[in-house]
Amino acid sequence: MKRFLKIAALAGAVLIAAGPSGQAANEAQHPRDAGFSFASLFGTFDRASAQRGFQVYKEVCSNCHSMRLLSYRNLVELGLSEAEVRAIAATFTVTDGPNDEGAMFERPARLSDRFRSPFANDAAARSANNGALPPDLSLIVKARHDGANYLYSLLTGYGQEPPAGVTIGDGMNYNPYYPGGQIAMGQVLNDDQIEYTDGTNASADQMARDVTTFLAWAAEPETEERRRMGIRVLVFLAIAGLLAYGVKRKIWADLKTKSA
Repeated sequence: MKRFLKIAALAGAVLIAAGPSGQAANEAQHPRDAGFSFASLFGTFDRASAQRGFQVYKEVCSNCHSMRLLSYRNLVELGLSEAEVRAIAATFTVTDGPNDEGAMFERPARLSDRFRSPFANDAAARSANNGALPPDLSLIVKARHDGANYLYSLLTGYGQEPPAGVTIGDGMNYNPYYPGGQIAMGQVLNDDQIEYTDGTNASADQMARDVTTFLAWAAEPETEERRRMGIRVLVFLAIAGLLAYGVKRKIWADLKTKSA
């Protein structure tokens, strides 16, 4: 028994000693709080920011990342008119068919079409990105812990020197907000990279905020309606509780009067 306890104690000491260094290898810096308007309990999406974010996705991110769960018609919920969305969809071509001759063909996208993917399949995506598979962004905010702040921090976290002793692999980039610190995606947002249609200054920080807002909306477009419903339910329960309390007091008051 004593021999077993000694072995267990020794193993525990080894694990404790090795734990921090093993954890540090996969640690990521905690995301910064970007103060998004939708992050609070009763917050709402900044529609102007989300529309700019779609522009960032369309002109920058869509070259590598798909959004397979979103259709062009969903953009109407961002405040764009149906005519504007039709025009946006028409700038993309999608594969349709077969036609009467049994062949597939290309046509301009319609409102009902899903966002066009930049690659035909995962193998093509990996081939174009040195073996790395760019993740689909439809639910990326929900797929990451503290998703909105994580994405914002990741997109603005490039340009820092890796800590001493950390070697960055070939084709990899250092980003302290990514687990392990090494990420295949390089810095994609740079100041004045695009020209916003509403005239907003397209700094790298602004573009990161806007595209994160758009992706947060895309992941949970029902957020605002769900919160409004929650407020209605809370108000109803509060009123029902007050009425129940009033009825209870009335009943007990009548009982005390009769007993007296």
